[in-house]
Amino acid sequence: MCGICGLTYFDRGRVVSESIIKRMCDAMTHRGPDDEGLLTKRNVGIGMRRLSIIDLATGHQPICNEDGTVWIVFNGEIYNYLEVRDELLKRGHKFRTKSDTETIIHAYEEYGVDCPKKLNGMFAFAIWDQKQQTLFIARDRLGIKPMYYYYDSEKLVFASELKSLLEVKEVPRHVELQALDMYLTFEYIPAPYTIFQNIAKLSPGHWLKLENGKVTIRKYWDVKFDEREYKEKEICEQLVALLQDAVKIRLMSEVPLGAFLSGGIDSSSVVALMSREMNRPVKTFSIGFKESSYNEVNYARVVANHFKTEHQEFIIEPNALELAEKLIWHLDEPFGDFSIFPTYLVSKMARQYVTVALSGDGGDELFAGYDTYIANKVARAYRRLPGFLRKGVVEPWIAKLPPTEQKKGLVNRAKRFVEGTLLPDNLEHTRWMIFLQEMEKSRLYAPEVQSEIRYSDSFEFIRKYFGQVKTSDELNRQLYVDMKTYLVDDILVKVDRMTMATSLEGRVPFLDYRFVELTATIQSRLKMKGTNTKYILKKAMKDILPPQILKRGKQGFSIPIKNWLKEDLKGLMLDVLSPHKIKQQGFFNSDYVQRLTQEHLSGKDNHSHRLWAMMVFGIWHDIYLGNQNGLFEKSFKASNEMAAADNSLSS
Repeated sequence: MCGICGLTYFDRGRVVSESIIKRMCDAMTHRGPDDEGLLTKRNVGIGMRRLSIIDLATGHQPICNEDGTVWIVFNGEIYNYLEVRDELLKRGHKFRTKSDTETIIHAYEEYGVDCPKKLNGMFAFAIWDQKQQTLFIARDRLGIKPMYYYYDSEKLVFASELKSLLEVKEVPRHVELQALDMYLTFEYIPAPYTIFQNIAKLSPGHWLKLENGKVTIRKYWDVKFDEREYKEKEICEQLVALLQDAVKIRLMSEVPLGAFLSGGIDSSSVVALMSREMNRPVKTFSIGFKESSYNEVNYARVVANHFKTEHQEFIIEPNALELAEKLIWHLDEPFGDFSIFPTYLVSKMARQYVTVALSGDGGDELFAGYDTYIANKVARAYRRLPGFLRKGVVEPWIAKLPPTEQKKGLVNRAKRFVEGTLLPDNLEHTRWMIFLQEMEKSRLYAPEVQSEIRYSDSFEFIRKYFGQVKTSDELNRQLYVDMKTYLVDDILVKVDRMTMATSLEGRVPFLDYRFVELTATIQSRLKMKGTNTKYILKKAMKDILPPQILKRGKQGFSIPIKNWLKEDLKGLMLDVLSPHKIKQQGFFNSDYVQRLTQEHLSGKDNHSHRLWAMMVFGIWHDIYLGNQNGLFEKSFKASNEMAAADNSLSS
């Protein structure tokens, strides 16, 4: 596990300075505190920071092939590398190390651009082929590991993190307004966009090839739904067997490992299957809260006691939000998910005991674990109510109810449900993943910003994925969209950045691509029965997990920030969203921001999502852009052209 980076000038007479690659690596020291490696060859430079997990003695990077003409830097883990290595040995390849990294480079020599298809793991790698004068970059199927790039007429720059790219001074820093709009709408920025114009994310399951100054991007894998008729016992046995193997191969490590444990079915399943494989107690780590409706440590304790794990807990309090600036720096771009704080703190705690931690991430997207799927089903019945009743009675009455301090609760659920029904039906379940309504944007954005984004469609990427998934099963269509959007650009970004911020490697057994492909053959009637989510996973684990875990409802990994903004974080909010700062940055309407602030503080409404998202943007702006003005001027058209070019390159 590490951070990788590189710079290629198209003019072969232009030399890449080693100091540039060194600076790019230094910006990601947290991703790899154990080792550093650099290589410069005239117009090309690549580098890495390494967190040593496998082959501690000989795993130094960059690594080359036998004759030194092909070089690689690699971030991730390849769990089937021994099998791939054996196949390559039979084909005559010679190895100098025992690392998974060297296996990739020989796979590239043997299979070319198809080499990612041979790999089971989480990865982002870059290969410089000296003979062919090509740069080949690939990202894993589900997007567990990140990859950013900047491309213009003179150069291509790539890195695991945005901050590393920005060490190349020729890379411009201009805010991408469409990305800002999508961020405030969804609380994350979907690929290929980033917060900066002309800097892109390489999409999951894609590779990029640079040859003769031209970039080609291709898709090499996708989730393909092929629903079959299963008997419940048959598919349950297959699920447990394959998830068990996915867990087993992720225990490959030469350093201590453990697991995050929330007490939900996903993390509990991982811990249960780990306990079957390990000849010692599993080390488990949980986060709790003083607020009872947010606290789940009792469920985690049930699992820890049942499987006799070595369990550690940490209770998070409002002063944890003093970490805001540090964590936003690690995230590189605005990211509104509140759960970065518990994720970071549980990672920090775990890092005191282990170097690798397994998690249950991905289970919700595979087995329909979110309330949004239920909301979409309930919305069908709600639409059958007479319009005068919905518009004239229900919605006005619900709107007048003040929010409660509970995490969810009947009132909060009702208000959120009605808010989602006001959005277009063709957004399906994603209507309840949207935090800024279109009608609010004209009041929130400053006139200059409003004029630039008025023709943009912040839902376009959602509709694109609904359009390309090939299944008539409605729920499976929704799961596909979440795998392509929320999972990769929210959940996996959070897990990668917060674990790497503490130099901890996170592994996700549910996202073994073989397991994902198996779940894509399951009809949605087995994933959600009525309003019972994760039906078939619960059925598969019923003889393995304690009954309390199987019967509990979905809670979500969040913090009581709506309450903290009224108390402990009130000063920070009033400072970051002060009229002076809002006007200085120039993106938002100060009067409307103050209105949202006062309504939240008075308890009239819960604007925590909107306020926190703007606070994050304000803090991010100060960190990365200082007091620069006019960063978005005269560039919106160019940024749209770049996004269109990226889409046309992908197939």
